Amino acid sequence: MLRYLIRRFLLMIPTLIAISMLAFLIIQLPPGDFLSSYVTELRNLGQDVSHEDTISLRVYYGLDKPMIVQYWRWFSGLLKGDLGISLQWRRPVGEIILERLPYSMLISFCAFIFVWVVSIPIGMYSAVRQYSTGDYIATFIGFLGLAVPEFLIALIVLWLVFLATGNVLAGLFSPEYMMAAWSWAKLADLLKHLWIPMIIIGTSGTAGAIRVMRANMLDEIERPYVMVARSKGLTEMHLLLKYPFRIALNPTMSTIGYLLPSLVGGELLVSIVMGIPSLGPILMQALLSQDMFLAGSIVMILSSLTVIGTLISDLLLAWVDPRIRGSV
Repeated sequence: MLRYLIRRFLLMIPTLIAISMLAFLIIQLPPGDFLSSYVTELRNLGQDVSHEDTISLRVYYGLDKPMIVQYWRWFSGLLKGDLGISLQWRRPVGEIILERLPYSMLISFCAFIFVWVVSIPIGMYSAVRQYSTGDYIATFIGFLGLAVPEFLIALIVLWLVFLATGNVLAGLFSPEYMMAAWSWAKLADLLKHLWIPMIIIGTSGTAGAIRVMRANMLDEIERPYVMVARSKGLTEMHLLLKYPFRIALNPTMSTIGYLLPSLVGGELLVSIVMGIPSLGPILMQALLSQDMFLAGSIVMILSSLTVIGTLISDLLLAWVDPRIRGSV
């Protein structure tokens, strides 16, 4: 198992390097750069920016260097824990991310727990009670959750809340707690607002996990070993949890590799719609202004979640299934 872990960690290194190159390249692909947008904005505000000023600004921001030099400047700093200075905010990228990353991770983690807590029991019930009314309801909700994007659900929720209360549901805090110091009252206010984005973001993942769990349970409960165990007099719940459930859980665990980054990606869009102070709004601004250091660092964090999620998925599979544990 230790050799397997070391091998996986070594494979993560070239993967993350390739991701960093690709992310930096994609951010720079649109025509122009941050300085072009910045100078245009200054001129729209009525400020006179000469050609000499533009050249000086380009040298100041390091945009006069070739793309490979700009990439190495950012990546070498990344290895030292220095993410560079945001071109748009003129502040260290690390500070900007640390201010908002906890909210993104908290919402995504809560949505992840919500997906598992809701999808596994419903998926089991749908398989055991196949073609029942509850199964049809779960199937309908599952297809609906897969078909409707999270940001559209967020817009619908905002509209319904406004119709019902006349208030605009935005952010994670009530107005009186937004600038207040942390206290038990502010924490309670955060929890009061947190459940709405948690459910919205987890809807799609829950719908997909229900379908996966239901399909695999249906495959397993008809196997001969289940019939043999049933003939020995085991209770139905004990039988389901001891045999088919453990095997049907494997494919569900294997989805962590893409479920974790998809939840974070859904959180980015929902945060923009609901005005949540997470990474989503600043990532959109960084991409629009081509702030390559800030956007590249956020994209690297999200991409790393895919790699880490895949590793966690493989470790959980090895822990749950002795057959996989023996092969590694």
